[in-house]
Amino acid sequence: MTVFAGLTLSTIMVMGALVYYFANQHSFEDFYKRLEIRAYLAAKATLPYYESDSVIYNEIREEHLEKLPAEREYFLKVDSSGKIQEDSSLALPVSFYQNVLTQHRGTFREGNRFYEGVLYKSKQGLYIVIVSAINQYSAEYMAWLRKILLICFTVSAVILVVVGAIFSRYILQPIRRIMTQVRSISSRNLHLRLEVHKSGDEINELAGTFNNMLDRLETAFETQNNFVSNASHELSTPLTAIIGEAELALNKDRSQESYKYAMENILKEAGRLEHITKSLLHLAQTGFDGKKQDWDQVRTDELLFTVKDTIDKMIPGSHVNIDYSLFPEEEEKLTVKGNTQLLELALSNIVMNACKYSNNQPVSIALAATDKKVIIIVKDQGIGIPQQDIPYIFSPFFRASNTGLFKGYGIGLPLAMNIIRMHKGDIIVNSQVNVGTEIRIELPL
Repeated sequence: MTVFAGLTLSTIMVMGALVYYFANQHSFEDFYKRLEIRAYLAAKATLPYYESDSVIYNEIREEHLEKLPAEREYFLKVDSSGKIQEDSSLALPVSFYQNVLTQHRGTFREGNRFYEGVLYKSKQGLYIVIVSAINQYSAEYMAWLRKILLICFTVSAVILVVVGAIFSRYILQPIRRIMTQVRSISSRNLHLRLEVHKSGDEINELAGTFNNMLDRLETAFETQNNFVSNASHELSTPLTAIIGEAELALNKDRSQESYKYAMENILKEAGRLEHITKSLLHLAQTGFDGKKQDWDQVRTDELLFTVKDTIDKMIPGSHVNIDYSLFPEEEEKLTVKGNTQLLELALSNIVMNACKYSNNQPVSIALAATDKKVIIIVKDQGIGIPQQDIPYIFSPFFRASNTGLFKGYGIGLPLAMNIIRMHKGDIIVNSQVNVGTEIRIELPL
């Protein structure tokens, strides 16, 4: 409000100054025009061609023209050689006389006294007729204009401040209401939302934006709470088994086979615990912005070959095939910018899921490209994903409802999604139960 009022008042002041300046210049030009008219009338009345004209022009001057303040008239004869008759009472510059002789008109100002000279030819010869007067009218007019401008500026300032205060109070009232509501929302009541009316103005768009932000915050808080709860549950299960086996083994003396069996169970659960911990660590690391990672030019065709070799070693009974039918011919369409290890981890998780949930039936990996992105397509012939579960498969620890017979922790796909999003890409899932699943990984070139 203060800035707006200052800018508006400054604009009014500048406009007022311009009006005053141009009015002042116009008043000078108008006064010079008055002097010019009087100079010609004085010349025609004093130096007429006919005696009768003198009477007529003097009558016009006396009856129809108001005498100017301190008005004076001068008649300077110009001889045939161009020499001007001097008048001791005049102290005009030479340039003034030169302008009159060459341009038939000249002006000069000395303080508040103005001089107008014209070149006039009569029967008596060539004369320079000069009329001078004090510009009292201009001074009075400018004083009146200053008064009007000052009054207008004062009234405008008062109106601007009063109306601006009322208007800003009215305009900012919805914003103050939004601020009050936002202050009342904390992590304990993230379900609260701001009031949004149907006016469709910017204030309601702002409230809607805040509500969208609160929706995302509430979702993030719920996801975090669910993540902590699920992580605690997943970690506690192997820990409970390890503690139980150890307590059972130490409860009394047992045979060597019993101790060996207990140690095998403890080692199994410890390995499971290690796997979950590493997966959680990878999942947390992919939540960074990627600035701490090493970014290089990655060949996606080499990435596919590396992942296939890794899966063949980890799952000997797998049948992973690379489909070459869609491979782009241009090599520049095979390269993306990213972190090789992270991309291998993401693609390996997706391919391992395809092998696991298809009971090692054939899994194909295809590579295609457009002018803007590289597309990796992983297809399997497995159990598929129920449609109602697809929106949640990238949530940590979520497992589809038909995966009960398969061992898993619900971390692989969320980890893959985080990695692909770090690379400004996306994952698209199409699936039918008992038919198979197709996962499309899109990465920008």
